[in-house]
Amino acid sequence: MVSKDPDPMPRMTQATLAVLRALSEKPTEAMYGLQISSAARLPSGTIHPILARLETAGWLDSSWEDIDPALEGRPRRRYYRLSPAGAARACHALDRADAAVAALRLRPAVGGAA
Repeated sequence: MVSKDPDPMPRMTQATLAVLRALSEKPTEAMYGLQISSAARLPSGTIHPILARLETAGWLDSSWEDIDPALEGRPRRRYYRLSPAGAARACHALDRADAAVAALRLRPAVGGAA
C-alpha cells in the first residue's frame, strides 16, 4: 500500500499533464499502464514514475487485476483511475496549464514592430 499525502501538488511537467489528460478523458474508467502510455503518447518508462507520484499524492487510486497470470499467459495489470479529489485537482491543473498556454499566445512578439 502506498502512503498517501492528501493535498500535495505533484510536479506539473508536460508529461504529467499528458498523463492527467489521458486519465481525465474517461475519469470513471480504470486504465492500465500501456493504455495510459498510448493515450498520453509517452513511453511506459516515463509514465510509471508519474503514476507513482500521483498515487502517492492521493490523485490516483490503483488496483491489481484479479487474474491468474499462468492461465492468461501474461502478467497482471495494475489499473489506475483518478480519485474523486484527484479528478478535481486534475481539472484545475489542466485548466491552469491551458490558461498559461493561451496567455503565451496573446503576448505580442518580442522585437516586433509596434
